[in-house]
Amino acid sequence: MTLPKHARAVIIGGGVIGCSVAYHLTKLGWTDVVLLERKQLTSGTTWHAAGLIGQLRASSNMTKLAKYTADLYSTIEEETGVATGFRKVGSISVALTHERHEELRRTAAMARAFGVPVEEIDTAEIKRKYAHLNTSDVVGGVYLPSDGQGDPANIALAMAKGARQRGAQIFERTKATRVTRDGQRITAVDWASEDGSSGTITCDHVVNCAGMWGREVGQMLGVNVPLQACEHFYIVSEPIPGLEALPVLRVPDECAYYKEDAGKMMLGAFEPKSKPWGMNGIPETFEFDQLPEDFDHFEPILEAAVNRMPMLAEAGIHTFFNGPESFTPDNAYYLGQAREMENVWVAAGFNSIGIQSAGGAGMALAQWMEDGAKPFDLGDVDIARAQPFQRNRRYLKERVTETLGLLYADHYPYRQKATARGVRRTPFHQQLLERGAVMGEIAGWERANWYANEGQSPEYAYSWKRQNFFDSVAREHKAIRENVGMYDMSSFGKLRVEGPDSETFLNHVCGADMSVPVGKIVYTQFLNTRGGIEADVTVTRLTETCYLVVTPAATRAADQTWLQRHVGDKRVIVTDVTAGEGVLAVMGPNARQVMQAVSPDDFSNDANPFGTAQEIEIGLGTARVHRVSYVGELGWEIYIPADQAGHVFETLWEAGQDFGLTLCGMHAMDTCRIEKAFRHFGHDITCEDHVLEAGLGFAVKTAKPDFIGRDAVLQKREAGLQNRLVQFRLTDPEPLLYHHEPILRDGEIVGYLSSGAYGHHLGGAIGMGYVPCVGETVEQVLASTYEIDVAGVRVKAEASLRPMYDPTSARVRG
Repeated sequence: MTLPKHARAVIIGGGVIGCSVAYHLTKLGWTDVVLLERKQLTSGTTWHAAGLIGQLRASSNMTKLAKYTADLYSTIEEETGVATGFRKVGSISVALTHERHEELRRTAAMARAFGVPVEEIDTAEIKRKYAHLNTSDVVGGVYLPSDGQGDPANIALAMAKGARQRGAQIFERTKATRVTRDGQRITAVDWASEDGSSGTITCDHVVNCAGMWGREVGQMLGVNVPLQACEHFYIVSEPIPGLEALPVLRVPDECAYYKEDAGKMMLGAFEPKSKPWGMNGIPETFEFDQLPEDFDHFEPILEAAVNRMPMLAEAGIHTFFNGPESFTPDNAYYLGQAREMENVWVAAGFNSIGIQSAGGAGMALAQWMEDGAKPFDLGDVDIARAQPFQRNRRYLKERVTETLGLLYADHYPYRQKATARGVRRTPFHQQLLERGAVMGEIAGWERANWYANEGQSPEYAYSWKRQNFFDSVAREHKAIRENVGMYDMSSFGKLRVEGPDSETFLNHVCGADMSVPVGKIVYTQFLNTRGGIEADVTVTRLTETCYLVVTPAATRAADQTWLQRHVGDKRVIVTDVTAGEGVLAVMGPNARQVMQAVSPDDFSNDANPFGTAQEIEIGLGTARVHRVSYVGELGWEIYIPADQAGHVFETLWEAGQDFGLTLCGMHAMDTCRIEKAFRHFGHDITCEDHVLEAGLGFAVKTAKPDFIGRDAVLQKREAGLQNRLVQFRLTDPEPLLYHHEPILRDGEIVGYLSSGAYGHHLGGAIGMGYVPCVGETVEQVLASTYEIDVAGVRVKAEASLRPMYDPTSARVRG
């Protein structure tokens, strides 16, 4: 076997994802692409996939990728001559409960916002479209006419042929065995073939598309890819006389999906507690393999299915199939440039939606590799979100027992994972639990989301309506607005940037001016060359040569990587010091009195004005206080050495009793920030959102030269805004907003909410979202009539371009 000595890109893994990446790289003109497949193309998990191809995903860009996928599968046959079996049969999702029906109706509203054809259908229409279905307890459903199904293996082979036609070389039965590294780059990949030959390919890029082997291949490449295989079950019936083409059917309340295929019926399951597989490694001989049957595990699904689809009781089972698929800790796949290496890319962990994701994922990754920058916001799936601890095999085993089932679980707002919890705890964890904290999790961190009222069970009771924490959060919100509240911010990322060139370096990376006195806090963004927002942070100058960058907990790793990749030849070191300090925020009109009760230092505006930090004595110890606020009130974030955190908490808690100090959680912080129209990174602002259109031009100082994104800011100022981020308040106090609800302007959908929460002080649900405004003044934008589509009901909304709460920020400066 003769393999080339060099390739621009070496792709490891020949499933549908690897074939898609090869296909899309060659479409961009990358002719020297090599794909290595350890056995035969599709022989891992692609060959046994169900082949469901849905177009509606949980965000606009994921939907864009899914729509691209469906379009590709419908046209690639003409290009390659390989039949993909793609049929646009539509799909129906049905609800057996009113809660699920609310979810489906909100899903339909989201589809309208994303431009996906959708119909809300009643029980009679469901029965008309799916005569075989028992609809006796069906509440309602949603029909997506443009969804489809296809032949997974042929889809992969079509893309493989398309890649070959444009110069890619694909080698089966050829395994990548080791790599050569030079610093943070892979310079060569060693391979070994089943015919006994072996060799080395030097390369510019390596792409990990190894599917359920992705974690182990990641280790070989020096990158973290936390995923784990699970058993996935389905049955295929004997031929059913008279069975014709039908829409794909999902009955999530029974964890089941149905697909007609060649006169047979397939029944698949996403059961609530799944079975991890391959904990001790995947056998070297694995190729088109099936796992042992486990009828006892599948029987509850089948029992419900026979009631739901009575014809299954008469049809024999032709195939009982059990095969492995890879799952990730958060049920989203991994895509993008690995944090640890400069030229390693990942497309893996597709959580049983690999076929419907492959086309778009391959396109997006190829464009990212071509441009060296994300083509649009891919935060939902960016591999940079993976936490180092998540590669732990026991953690992965415990978590994926849940994540497979979450695909069809009720997707309630604020739903928390139940498994593999408690990994990362702040210094105040136990003290908060003892006082009624109900914990949520983000990036592994346990965080107090809300506090149970007296006599209330400290756990979530989920719903699409007002959840059991609504009144608790209202109480916490009121304390912050009218008195004083305290919440734990220890999970927020803390990056220490130090060295002789730290000022010059941060002036290059940040939009704001970093040439500030020691003790000054600067709110700023990391911009990309398009003026989009890569990070939303505060930067505090601790000394002449040292700054502290504070980031959201979920993006700390990505933000650190962004900084490190732009260091160049600057004399700067970036260090994660998140765990070194606990952080308590004391916020509200009476925050100053509480601070003065625990410290002899001066907290007046003269001594400690807004936007500055100072070292203080507190209790028997010391801390550093930052006078900033994410809730729109007077307050301080108190940074405490981890060894003194317990003592400082006790000191504040005891002193706070005289002032009615209330412990608050992350939900209250969110409800307060949205009233103040503070942006939430990942929702309201992303790498795709221009900093000026996000209303953050005040944080960009174009008078300073040579910072990333400066030209894009100047160009946008010259050309004018295309969109504006607008704050909305529903005039009806009852409905709730979360995100992705359609925005209607003068009766027409013009966008969707990027975030939503309840404004307890303003007396209604608050949302934020972008509204097109080409050639319009502020007055013209606000002159329109606005409504928000809440689960199919249009609700009138007030619109504002200034914060509805304290627009002059007088309170934070009080």
